[in-house]
Amino acid sequence: MFETKTKPQSHKPNAKPTQAFLRMAEIKNDTLIMEDGTLRAILAVSSTNFDLKSQDEQNALIYNYQRFLNSLEFPIQILMQSRKMDIADYTESIKHIMENHTNELLRMQTGEYIEFINRLVESANVMNNNFYCVVSYFQSIKPSGGGFLSKLLGGGKVSKIDERGKNFDKYKVLLDDRVSGVSNNLSSIGLRVVRLTTDQLIELMYDSYNFSAGPSIDASQLQNITLTDQKTV
Repeated sequence: MFETKTKPQSHKPNAKPTQAFLRMAEIKNDTLIMEDGTLRAILAVSSTNFDLKSQDEQNALIYNYQRFLNSLEFPIQILMQSRKMDIADYTESIKHIMENHTNELLRMQTGEYIEFINRLVESANVMNNNFYCVVSYFQSIKPSGGGFLSKLLGGGKVSKIDERGKNFDKYKVLLDDRVSGVSNNLSSIGLRVVRLTTDQLIELMYDSYNFSAGPSIDASQLQNITLTDQKTV
């Protein structure tokens, strides 16, 4: 008699895609659309060096920022994304300049400068900080009145998508009004504000879940406005 042994089945949980953990339904017209119907716009906001300002300028900044917060009639989110600075593109451009130098002394000094910059970034742990302001507007989606079969076949989800599409244009106008108000108030403080486009929103979402990726938004993409702050840790 031979006894056959069956290998125990491994009960490994099925790997879920990243989309399963995201509450976003879609991105269009420079707007994030959440599964619950909330519309969100993301503003890239510049930083300011508070410590280098005079006492009067600091007090004015604090007062204006306090006035901005008190004027809000809806909640906002403030997001800071911090990444280690990647200077690979910058050093490559410097190397290209070095190779075109005809003066040997300048070539040597440029090479020493590249080595110094690389050592400084590695040893000082220079961080690149991007600042964002998230403005939301909630559009309510009525639950589908379909029965069990409709829900089983996905009818409820289809109804939600259809409801979002019908109300999108109407509620986006209201969201744009909020974005305009927030942008004007932040600009009055002396900050530069740019609303992220659809492509930039997709890039930001991708980089937020891929930490090995580069900076989310390059300053050159935002109408040549510098919206990044470098910080040494």
